[in-house]
Amino acid sequence: MKGTVGELGEFGLIKELTSRLTSTPAVRIGPGDDAAVVSAPDRRVVASTDILLEGRHFRRDWSTAYDVGRKAAAQNLADIAAMGAVPTALLLGLVVPAELPVTWPTELMDGLRDECQVAGAAVVGGDVVRGDTIMVSITALGDLRNHDPVTRGGAQPGDVVAYTGWLGWSAAGYAVLSRGFRSPRAFVEAHRRPEPPYHAGPAAAGLGATAMCDVSDGLIADLGHIAEASKVRIDLRSGLIDIPTQMNDIGQAVGVDPMQWVLTGGEDHAIVATFPPDVKLPARWKVIGEVLNPSALPQVTVDGAPWHSAGGWDHFGETE
Repeated sequence: MKGTVGELGEFGLIKELTSRLTSTPAVRIGPGDDAAVVSAPDRRVVASTDILLEGRHFRRDWSTAYDVGRKAAAQNLADIAAMGAVPTALLLGLVVPAELPVTWPTELMDGLRDECQVAGAAVVGGDVVRGDTIMVSITALGDLRNHDPVTRGGAQPGDVVAYTGWLGWSAAGYAVLSRGFRSPRAFVEAHRRPEPPYHAGPAAAGLGATAMCDVSDGLIADLGHIAEASKVRIDLRSGLIDIPTQMNDIGQAVGVDPMQWVLTGGEDHAIVATFPPDVKLPARWKVIGEVLNPSALPQVTVDGAPWHSAGGWDHFGETE
């Protein structure tokens, strides 16, 4: 497709973007009206929103528009799954410069659509606006299917801490890219296109998870939210956390302890949860710690001690 967004115009762009979409049975009215209509059999709607800003959350020389679409959808749909809900729909707010080639937003939409299909959801609408830089705003919706939501505030002393998905892969991929390399490819792709275990969220709720979240800001930071909300201490056992050989190799090459990536690297969107100790977890879940009574303030410790190394994402902090 040739031409720029400005040449195509707002309504031409919207028509081109919506023509690429697919639907699901949950979508009663899709794009094209004043608003979409999505069925909510549970009568409660789980909602989450997030923003990706060019230069802050993605770089066009590192990621294709398709990559950005996959990533934008994944990080929002993972929030839905982490509440124990099933993703149903996604809304897009898109700001783009007029001189941007039309192929960029169309490939972005392809990425959003394909990631939604992985999660069982659909893009149901949105808006496009002209601006000086690219911004992608996503709102995701989900259905609890008559189950209670799993929040951050239910962890109990004696619970085990377990995760499923990837930890540290995106951070290792970022380290590779920031040094001008493009391999090992698996880690670079993990940074460009995270693969959240969507179905694990509702499954964990069915298993009796007491608290849950996705790992978007770093394992310690996100478990810290659970510790604070639940008023407990969470202790991680480093010996229970497997670090792939290639991640060790990357760490050696760049002079970083890979455990730093595992504990503080975000954007993998693994699911981490606490479970009663008598729950038999499927093989996909890896137990890495336990929930304890707080000795002082609620906190996360590693092998019984605070983790003092820097890490974890804060949008208004100076470092990751």
